[in-house]
Amino acid sequence: MTDEDVLAEFRAADALLEGHFILSSGLRSPKYLQCARVLMDGARAERLARALAARIPADIREQIDVVVSPAMGGVIIGHEMGRALGKPAIFLERPHGTFELRRGFTIDPGSRALMVEDVVTTGLSSREAIDAVRRAGGEVVAEASLVDRSSGKADLGVPFVPLIRIDVPTYEADAVPDDLAAIPAIKPGSRAAA
Repeated sequence: MTDEDVLAEFRAADALLEGHFILSSGLRSPKYLQCARVLMDGARAERLARALAARIPADIREQIDVVVSPAMGGVIIGHEMGRALGKPAIFLERPHGTFELRRGFTIDPGSRALMVEDVVTTGLSSREAIDAVRRAGGEVVAEASLVDRSSGKADLGVPFVPLIRIDVPTYEADAVPDDLAAIPAIKPGSRAAA
């Protein structure tokens, strides 16, 4: 799947949005990729997950025991990645602000996990989720995401495989350009802004 093929999937789902968006990190952006919309169609979610799984180097794929994703954004793509890789898929939640396993999910000591996210911007959520897997006794061998919007700057401490890299400017709330500031800001994600 080429970058244009991936963007076509987002466009077909009306998931490539333009406006003034407040990201989970608190940063502001003129574009937003609404992964929940692109993943709401099961066939499309499966296509994207299979394309992403195919990008993971074989030596990493062979190590994976379990797929782990952070709720909310990573749950659907994490499930689909588990299916594409033939591995169990579990997710982390933040009931009290820190990622943890719930719902009876466990990670066997020494299990090797693939962390799966929908979008990586700063990498903070990913690093927090990776730390939660370590606390639970597992080891994250790599991370995969549908979208890397970090401009290649996110340092996750593990190999990182995105399906597509999109360079979209982000701004601190007090440094938004005038043209963007003139548009009402909305928070389309699943978490309150930082």
